[in-house]
Amino acid sequence: MNLKEQSLQYPHSSRRYVTVGKNGMVATSQNLAAQAGLDILRMGGNAVDAAIATAACLTVVEPTSNGIGGDNFAIVWMNGKMHGLNSSGRSPLALSIEELEKAGLKEMPRFGWYPVTVPGVPGGWAELNRKFGRLSLAETLKPAVKYAEEGFPLSPHVSANWQRAYGIYKEHLKDPQFASWFQTFAPGGKAPEPGDLFTMKDHGATLREIGETGAESFYRGDLADKIVRFSSETGGFLNSGDLAAHKPQWVRPLSVPYKGYDVWELPPNGQGLVALMALSMLGNDNPSSMAETERLHLQIEAIKLAFADGRQFITDPDTMKISTDALLSEQYSRERRKLIGNKALEPEPGTPPRGGTVYLATADGEGNMVSFIQSNYMGFGSGLVVQGTGISLQNRGHSFSLDRRHPNCLEPGKKPYHTIIPGFLTKEGKAVGPFGVMGGFMQPQGHLQVIMNTVDYHMNPQSALDAPRWQWMEGKKVLVEPDVPSETVRALERKGHEISYSHNAALFGRGQIIWRDSGGVLWGGTEGRADSAVLTF
Repeated sequence: MNLKEQSLQYPHSSRRYVTVGKNGMVATSQNLAAQAGLDILRMGGNAVDAAIATAACLTVVEPTSNGIGGDNFAIVWMNGKMHGLNSSGRSPLALSIEELEKAGLKEMPRFGWYPVTVPGVPGGWAELNRKFGRLSLAETLKPAVKYAEEGFPLSPHVSANWQRAYGIYKEHLKDPQFASWFQTFAPGGKAPEPGDLFTMKDHGATLREIGETGAESFYRGDLADKIVRFSSETGGFLNSGDLAAHKPQWVRPLSVPYKGYDVWELPPNGQGLVALMALSMLGNDNPSSMAETERLHLQIEAIKLAFADGRQFITDPDTMKISTDALLSEQYSRERRKLIGNKALEPEPGTPPRGGTVYLATADGEGNMVSFIQSNYMGFGSGLVVQGTGISLQNRGHSFSLDRRHPNCLEPGKKPYHTIIPGFLTKEGKAVGPFGVMGGFMQPQGHLQVIMNTVDYHMNPQSALDAPRWQWMEGKKVLVEPDVPSETVRALERKGHEISYSHNAALFGRGQIIWRDSGGVLWGGTEGRADSAVLTF
């Protein structure tokens, strides 16, 4: 790609200019976290150190989207080689479908102990640091500790999400087990407002202990004891064995070729496979020669078919009955592509041949790059905060099915279908860079759109992110941003799509991109729909 030419064609948009740098770059959804990562690079840390520092800061300054009690994933380009890390947790061994049936539940609830899975965040940080870090884990966590203990001013988007969550939690979380959430995140009986200084001293102390012990305390030490005690006292299922058994996994990223590039995602239990399946269906099309209505129609139909397969087959890789190779095979992609006609369809899974989140991107001056994503799921997660620690526990198990016939059904010690996915782009075996668009089931849809904006429409990173987005919801229902022309909407409706405009920017994801050109210059884009920043030096 000719990034210089693209920057002239798309010098800026209604949101931001593209950012260029040389020695290092950090892009994420909150400026204080981006600054922390950049400071680590200036101290001599590498892209992995910067990613850990940024991610840890995000648990403090953007707790509405992630926390110490969540999961994380990463794609790391280090010394010319690609690595994938899955640090998602499993369901407790004491939890089963029978337990929910005894409670009279027919689906996995959003709040409380039932959807809580083992947190993978601290383990992911420690494993990245162990394998690739140049600085100590304690050193990379220092900026986050400082913000937590000394306080930080709330940015506008974070405050809005915080107040929205507080309204929901105040209405629904009446049980005493949720008291610690209100004590931690709504002291004084209200959510903080933009510009308010907020401190999280327990959170800071926990981060310090994670850094000093290499996360050992979280899984086998004092912090683990506090988690298990809280679980026991409030009717939870997590025990010391569940925590001690957690182990981040190094995995081989998956890829599909796309018009001279290779697009990379992590394998299941994440949904990156959905983005790859959709791109594979569209790889022989030339959308740049099509009318806007036709190209949007093809994208929407491809993502619908890919999601139908993803929701049918993706789960813990240890229990998947369909291989990723089968789902990504050329034969299967051709068969699925044939289903796309001139009218919107109701998506159904095929028969393959048998065989609320934060995202950040970092790059250093040595060529190393990281695509990193971290989440508690659905905002703050389960609504449970371990007393005296600031650990907000995720509700990732909410995606489990209680249908015993479904591949993603709840079982003891199982990883659920996961929405958070980091992405990466290469060309001829060389790194172009990390990209991601966080936001639940918007994520593979965002990946598809920014990659097509980049490759097919030759947009620079900022313009690729700023372009209007759509999100398929279900059936034939599609949301579009206000910038999509009304004549395009009417034309899509004539094809059978049920289109609605939405002014809620949060529904369309929050992305970050860093590309490195052939001369080693870094080109970064950051999300205009959030309190984002891309910083460089």
